[in-house]
Amino acid sequence: MQHDDVIWDIIGNKQFCSYKVKTKTQNFCRNEFNITGLCNRSSCPLANSQYATIREEKGQCFLYMKVIERAAFPAKMWEKVKLSKNYEKALEQIDETLIYWPRFIRHKCKQRFTKITQYLIRMRKLVLKRKRKLVPLSRKVEKREKRKEEKALIAAQLDNAIEKELLERLKQGTYGDIYNFPVHAFDKALEQQDEDEESESESEEEEEEQDDEDVGKSEFVAEEEVEESDLSDFEEMNNLKTSSDEEEEEEDEESSEEEDEEEVEMEVETKASRSKGKSPANGSAARKKRAYVEIEYEQETEPTSKSRAT
Repeated sequence: MQHDDVIWDIIGNKQFCSYKVKTKTQNFCRNEFNITGLCNRSSCPLANSQYATIREEKGQCFLYMKVIERAAFPAKMWEKVKLSKNYEKALEQIDETLIYWPRFIRHKCKQRFTKITQYLIRMRKLVLKRKRKLVPLSRKVEKREKRKEEKALIAAQLDNAIEKELLERLKQGTYGDIYNFPVHAFDKALEQQDEDEESESESEEEEEEQDDEDVGKSEFVAEEEVEESDLSDFEEMNNLKTSSDEEEEEEDEESSEEEDEEEVEMEVETKASRSKGKSPANGSAARKKRAYVEIEYEQETEPTSKSRAT
C-alpha cells in the first residue's frame, strides 16, 4: 500500500532523487508532471497520491489527474482531460473538474494554465511576424548548378540548330521520300512561317492605310511659324551667292589682264626681230654684252701597260 509520508522521507531532502536539482538557494524538480517545478512536499508528484497538473501538447492544453484508486494500474494512473481554447471556459472547466480537490492544487493548476496560454500567444505572434532567415549557401553546389545550366543552354541551342537545319533540308527535298520523321515539327515550322508572312502583310497594309489617310489633307501655316533662324539661313545663302559672283568677276579680270600682257610681249618681240635685219655692222656696241664663260675639257688617258715579267 502506498504511503506518501514514507515516500517523501525516502526521496526528500535527506535521501537521493533522480529528478532533484540542487542549487545554493533552492532545490528544483525536473519531473514533467510537477505542477510548480520546485522540490517540496506539496508539489512532488511522487509523494502525493492525489495530484493534478496542466500540460501542453502541440498547442493544446490538457488537465492530468491522479487518484489513489488507480495506484495499482500504472498504465492507467493519469486521467487526461482536454481543455477549451477559450481562456475563461477553460478556467471554469478546471473549477468544475477539481471542485473537491485541495485549494492549493486547484490554484496552481489555474496559474500554470495562465502561463502556458501566455507563451502560446507569444509563439503565435512570433510565427506571424516577419523574420530574416539566414540560409547557408555552398559554393560547390552553386558552381555545380551553374555548370549544369550552361550545359543545358548549349544543348538547347544545338537542338534548335539541328532542328532548323533538318527542316530546311526537308523543305529542299534533300532526303527524298523519307516518311519516318515527326510531321508535327515540320507542320509547326510551316505554321510559324505563315504567321510571319501574315504579320508582315498586315504591317504593310497598315502603313498603306496611314499614307492614304494623309493624302488630300490641307494645312494652313501662319507667317509667325517661320522662325528667325530660317530667315537668317536665307540671308546667308544670298551672301554666299554674291561673294561667289564677285570672286568670278575678279578671276575674269585677272585673266584678261594676263592676256593683254602676253599680247604686248609678243608685239615687242616681233619689233626686235625686224630691227635686227636693218641695223648697221657697227651696231654691236648697242647690243648687250654677254657674260664671259670659260670652258674646260678633260681627256681620259689609258694607263701604260705593265712590262712583261722577264
